[in-house]
Amino acid sequence: MAQRCEICGKGPLYGHAVSHSKHAVNRRFMPNISKRTLVHDGRKQKINVFSNCL
Repeated sequence: MAQRCEICGKGPLYGHAVSHSKHAVNRRFMPNISKRTLVHDGRKQKINVFSNCL
């Protein structure tokens, strides 16, 4: 499943997970995406939606 909102286009952000000893490890910050059913023009469509867009 693609981790991108089909309404606003928000996707994963990239950064560092920094421990107490200041050791930085690359990681991805994933958006809270869920698959929802929307009715558009009388037809049901399943789309990936960011939780803030609901």
